Amino acid sequence: MAPSRRLHLLPICLLLCLAVTTNALHFYLDTNEKRCFVEELPTDTIVEGHYRALEWSEKDQQYVENPEMGILVEVDELDTGHNVVRTRGPPDSRFTFTSHEPGDHAICLSSTYGASWFGSTHIRLYLDIVVGRTKADPEHDRSHVSQLSAKLRDLNQKLEDVRREQQYQREREANFRNLSEVTNSRAVWYSVAQILVLLATCVWQLRHLKRFFEDRKMH
Repeated sequence: MAPSRRLHLLPICLLLCLAVTTNALHFYLDTNEKRCFVEELPTDTIVEGHYRALEWSEKDQQYVENPEMGILVEVDELDTGHNVVRTRGPPDSRFTFTSHEPGDHAICLSSTYGASWFGSTHIRLYLDIVVGRTKADPEHDRSHVSQLSAKLRDLNQKLEDVRREQQYQREREANFRNLSEVTNSRAVWYSVAQILVLLATCVWQLRHLKRFFEDRKMH
């Protein structure tokens, strides 16, 4: 019974492994069309992206890789408008950048040229974005570090990413608290001004009524 149960559990384990490791997405766009994604990043965060573009072939009736097609990658800081990355690469390539300011970053991809200059060409683009410190190449590190040290380094990198995220959230909370204090202070001064105006109006009315009754007594 035990070997039979293990055989039944093996396909489930394989499916779970695939579900964990498969995190890339794909989308479709036309020639010279730009597609953007917004990612909120803390300061000094390394972002690594891998893309692969396939062009529709009427001859083969399927998506194929066209070496003449290039992919333009642009990364902009939305708050400051600063351009972080602007690079053109082959259909299958990688890009890496580091965020210098906290906030939203727009990651845009577009095809710069294709097989068709005068018509519209459909492109399927696979994109995988990893936010955080880039992992070391396992093929390069296998002969230099042990498996335990690699896990410890990966854990330290994740802790550093969490620390930067917490620092970013604290900065946002401080900015929001300062804004709330300024708003509350303005509301208090507005209430004080209203009270002063009401008091001045009451004093003026009392003086006016006093003069009115004094004039009536004189007559």
